[in-house]
Amino acid sequence: MSARRLEGKPLVERRKAALRDDVATLAKLGRAPRLAVVLATEDEAALAYARAKQRAGKALGIDVEVVRFEHPTTEALVGKIDALGRDGSVDGILIETPISPGIDLRAVQDAIPGAKDVEGAGTFALGSLFRGAAAFVPATAAAVMALLDGYDVEISGRHAVVVGRSLVVGRPLSQLLLARDATVTVCHSRTRDLAAVTQTADILCVAVGSPRFLIGSMVKPGAVVIDVGTTVVDRKLVGDVDFDAVASVAEAVSPVPGGVGPLTTIMLLENVARAARLQRQERAER
Repeated sequence: MSARRLEGKPLVERRKAALRDDVATLAKLGRAPRLAVVLATEDEAALAYARAKQRAGKALGIDVEVVRFEHPTTEALVGKIDALGRDGSVDGILIETPISPGIDLRAVQDAIPGAKDVEGAGTFALGSLFRGAAAFVPATAAAVMALLDGYDVEISGRHAVVVGRSLVVGRPLSQLLLARDATVTVCHSRTRDLAAVTQTADILCVAVGSPRFLIGSMVKPGAVVIDVGTTVVDRKLVGDVDFDAVASVAEAVSPVPGGVGPLTTIMLLENVARAARLQRQERAER
């Protein structure tokens, strides 16, 4: 069996056209959407991620500002986020990760107003997701769903296994799959006989940050495998899935790089445009 490659780029190009039109309309009504990316670390990877968002936003007409802290504290970050939350020219706020040691990330994320939490990272946003009423879904989890939908993968009634229980991917993704009527199992570092569980999955999503963790013998023949992991090995980006081994068993596999990753940024920027539109509607109704 030679698995289909679930590439994200073709789907991104389709979404870009619609988003570009949406942003242009918002700009004509007043100004372009604006995202503030708070960078509270010296980590080079975080800086690279923030700059990538700037470039992607600029290409679509979205203003992305990087707000840097050289010596951050939780109190200073919360104060800055409070100011950004009250700034009517800012539509979305996110905290770039990884973040400096000693910072209370949960407190910082929870300081973002729900109407501007475009990453869906705060407690309110995550709680709303579990109730099925989230305004903004975490971008990576949303990207997985967009990839499945973009390739017409049937979700309803199928067994979906999510390996990884982070608040960024695993838990929100499990809720999105459940909302689409999948039967969902979440696995993690304490799961006993992990392979016995993954071998039952019709849809298998892996987000653990361990290079080539998932091998062919862990996959049910004909399954759809989504690789969410990213790790740099020998200066190359690799995923959680041993692609060649799994591709010989699965019906479809997303590659790394090129699968979920390209969709993640576009999902975030769609959230920024949505936030801008909702906030303008709210102000108009006052």
